[in-house]
Amino acid sequence: MSFFKKLKERMFRSSDKIGEGLEALVAEGSEDPKTPPREVPDRGPELPEPPVPELPEPDLPEVPPATDPEPVAPMPEDPAPSDRREAGTDPKSAKPSLLGRLFGRTAVEEPRRVLDDAMLESLEELLIQADMGVDTAVRVTANIAEGRFGRKISTRELRAALVAEVARIMEPVARPMPIYPQKPQVVLVVGVNGSGKTTTIGKLASQFKAAGKTVVIAAGDTFRAAAVEQLQIWGQRAGVPVLTAPEGSDPASLAFDALTKARADGADLLMIDTAGRLQNRQDLMEELAKIVRVIRKVDPTAPHNTLLVLDATTGQNAVAQVDIFRKIADVSGLVMTKLDGTAKGGVLVALADKFGLPIHAIGVGEQIDDLAPFDPEEFARALVGAEG
Repeated sequence: MSFFKKLKERMFRSSDKIGEGLEALVAEGSEDPKTPPREVPDRGPELPEPPVPELPEPDLPEVPPATDPEPVAPMPEDPAPSDRREAGTDPKSAKPSLLGRLFGRTAVEEPRRVLDDAMLESLEELLIQADMGVDTAVRVTANIAEGRFGRKISTRELRAALVAEVARIMEPVARPMPIYPQKPQVVLVVGVNGSGKTTTIGKLASQFKAAGKTVVIAAGDTFRAAAVEQLQIWGQRAGVPVLTAPEGSDPASLAFDALTKARADGADLLMIDTAGRLQNRQDLMEELAKIVRVIRKVDPTAPHNTLLVLDATTGQNAVAQVDIFRKIADVSGLVMTKLDGTAKGGVLVALADKFGLPIHAIGVGEQIDDLAPFDPEEFARALVGAEG
């Protein structure tokens, strides 16, 4: 199964997804208002009907007794619908006219609605419900209205316009994580509790290893034993070593030791996991800043990548997370996880529109191939419910 198929099947399972909303939006105003009944002029009081005279019955000639009729060949039975289709006589299966084939018209026209202020306002609300954010929703709606305002538009045309607009916003930020010649390339992975950092590191490490890179993982979440164990399991799957420290150890110290060892071993990549941090906990954010300061004592240019892992189910809260983390840890790129469990993937459009940070990958599941490079066209089609 292609990643787009997974993306389309698993994204936005809730009933308020954008695709269904667009259909309802067009159908809502597609019917013409009913014309009032025509007034019938008053013709005065009704007159009684004249009586019908009775006529005498006519004398009919006597009819001779009936004889046995000659046998008549039975009429052929009416073929079943399927037989009619095979014989080409079923009117329902008749081919459209030449003009219909030339212009792609069918007997049933698509519902269409005039793109007016009321429809644009409803479209804005729909996009805001999908967590696209007020500013982005207004901008997207205004761009769609340009050149179309006052014209009748079908669901298919509206969906295509929305796909094009979303893809236009996402295109500049769809970039894979850059690989540098310097060894080791330090990748610091940050995010809040439960965003999927540990799983993302395991998947990325496996993919880099499959691409021929030597990878080392540092289990920097020293306060949560489960995170270390989970990372070790992923390390075993990918054949990648995982460096750990005793529970409760200083994560900055572990990061320093891991970088020193990775440099000595000539590793291509060092991926450093960090504890989940709430963006409103100043002490935890300062600890993250300490990790950055310490690894720069070994390599002043490190970290070369700082990936912020975001949980799609948090919706607009992801905007606040990006704002805080990029100030503390100088975030260089984003990874969005759990798009399979929400109808709020529109927040990724808001992030691209507001911050312009590269989006390296998105995840729609727990399997190794459920994390893939971000493709703006595929994402836009899946978000809007368009066909692949």
